Parts: sequence; C-alpha cells; structure tokens
Amino acid sequence: MPSGLVALLDDVSVIAKAAAASLDDVGVAAAKAGSKAAGVVIDDAAVTPSYVTNFTPDRELPIIAKIAKGSLFNKLVILLPAALVLSEFLPAAITPILMLGGLFLSFEGAEKMMEKLGGAKHGETLEDPIEDVAEFERQRTSGAIRTDLILSAEIMAIALGEVAETPLLERAVVLAIVGVIITVAVYGAVAFIVKMDDIGLALAKRSDALSKQVGRFLLWSMPHVMSLLSSVGTVAMLWVGGQIVVHGLHVLGLHGPSDVIHGAEHAVAEATGALGGLFGWLVNAGLSAVVGLVLGSIVAAGVHLLQKLGVLKSVSA
Repeated sequence: MPSGLVALLDDVSVIAKAAAASLDDVGVAAAKAGSKAAGVVIDDAAVTPSYVTNFTPDRELPIIAKIAKGSLFNKLVILLPAALVLSEFLPAAITPILMLGGLFLSFEGAEKMMEKLGGAKHGETLEDPIEDVAEFERQRTSGAIRTDLILSAEIMAIALGEVAETPLLERAVVLAIVGVIITVAVYGAVAFIVKMDDIGLALAKRSDALSKQVGRFLLWSMPHVMSLLSSVGTVAMLWVGGQIVVHGLHVLGLHGPSDVIHGAEHAVAEATGALGGLFGWLVNAGLSAVVGLVLGSIVAAGVHLLQKLGVLKSVSA
C-alpha cells in the first residue's frame, strides 16, 4: 500500500507539473496573440464611439453594454468555432473570407465618408426626425455589432496565426482568452470615453478651483473629442478594410499593392529619422485608407444601383 500510494502521488505530481506547464504555455500564447492584434483593437476602439454619438446620456452605457455583449457573441459563439473548424479542415478559406469582410468595412467607411462630404444619406441619422427611437437604437446597435464582427474576425485571425501550430484545445483556450480580454478592454475604454462629459460635470460642481477648471475643460472638449472619434472611426474602417484586402491579395500571390505600400512606408521611415516609425505607419495607414475608399466606393456604387433596381434593401448601418 505505501509503495502504491507513493507511486500514485508521483503520478499526480507529474500530471500537476504538466498541467502547470500547459497553463504557462496558454498564457504566453494568449499574450503573444493579443499583442499582435493590438492594432485592430485601436481601430475597434476608434470606430465604436461613433455609434453612440449624440444619444442621450442615459442611453450611452446601455448601448455600449449591448454592443459589448454582441461582440462577445461574435467572438466566442460565431468566430471561435468557425476559426477552429477552418484552421483544422479548410485553412485556405480564411483569407478570402477576411477579404470579403474587408470589403464590407470599406463599403461602410466609404458610405460614411460620402455622407460627411454632403452626399445622400442612406438610412436614418440622428439629424433626421426619428419616429421610433427604440427601433433606431436597435438599428444603430445592430450596425455596430455587424461592424464589430468584421473587426473581431480580423482580431481572431491574427490571434489564430500566432497559435496555428498548437494543439486544438490549447488553440481554443487562447482564442477565447484573447477574445474576452480584448472585448473588456475595448468597450471599457469606449465607456470611459463617452462618459467623460459626465465626469466633467461632476468635477465642475465641486468647490475647489482646480476641479472646476478640469471639469469645465472636459465639458468643453468632449463634444470635439467625440466628433473627432467619429471621424477617426470612419477613417479606421477604410484603413482596416484596405489593409485586410491588400494583405489578402499578398497572401494569394498578388504582391503589387502591398509592395507599393510597404515600399512607401520604408522610404518615409528611413527619411524621417527618429520619427520614422510614426511617419512610416501613417503612410501605410493613409495608403491603405485610400485603397479602402476606392474599393468601398466601387462597392457602394454597385449596392446603390442594385437598391434603385429593387434587388437589394438598404444595408447601411
């Protein structure tokens, strides 16, 4: 019995060490995959506030909560199983699917850009008389969740690329961890941004001079910040959509667009010295946004033509 118990404890010890090592591997893989997706996370955080701009303060957090729940559903219920299945049985399909998502993002960004430049508006906006506020909120939330699906797909694809060689179970755990952490980080940041005016109002009501000054500054600046974020969100749709398509073309063997963009990025980076990284990135993002705008405008023209012919109903967010 004693020898049997010792052998059992030894087996338990070995299993525990193996489990601990596996958890360490999962943690390292999740951190690595999450860091690779950081660029898209920034885009996601820039896009989302535009969907709650000009809503009454009491509806801002509930709307963000709905979008966050939809984002978790996108990542864990739709994208996670799809990513695992595709990575196991049809990895070649991942790139074309992502490119379709990039085209959709480009289309949404191009439509918003045309509206900002004075073009015809497609669907209700907050400037229009809204007959059913609840229905408008539902449509706006659905549009945000639909856009999040594309951005989340890119995040999950980047994460998947970092753990593609790991066992299936570990791959699933890593993608789930990345999905949850990124969702909490993005929508926590968005909630903080959109409630800064309320924070400013609370500070402005305090008795000390410093709090009053900070509060008044926040109250003055937040409408401008939200307007800026709305514009950044539109541009982010274009540059992310363009980057997805350009990268997909590169993966499929058409290197011309990516070579031009990366060539311009490296040339500017080398010419601008210490700030080369920043200016190189700006060139890459700008050229990708141009690609997204061109592609999105072409798709938008086709969609509007089909709508006029009665083939399609409105698909704008």
